[in-house]
Amino acid sequence: MPRYRHDLPQLGGDLFLTDGGLETTLIFQEGMDLPLFASFPLVADERGRQALRRYFLPYLQIAQEHGRGFVLDTPT
Repeated sequence: MPRYRHDLPQLGGDLFLTDGGLETTLIFQEGMDLPLFASFPLVADERGRQALRRYFLPYLQIAQEHGRGFVLDTPT
C-alpha cells in the first residue's frame, strides 16, 4: 500500500471537525428539493454551489477559529 495512505492528517490523533448532515439540513432547514436525498446535482449550477458554500462555511469557520482540521465530505 502506498505510504501516503498511512500519513493522512486525520490518522495522527488530532481532533478534526466535520459537517452535520448536508442533505437533511438543505431539505428540512433550507426547503430545497433534493430528490432521493441526492445533493450531487447542486454542483451543476451556481445556485446549487452557493447553497453548498452557505452550508459548509460555518463549519469551516468553527474549525479555523479553534485551530482544527476539517474533513470535508462530498455532496452525493
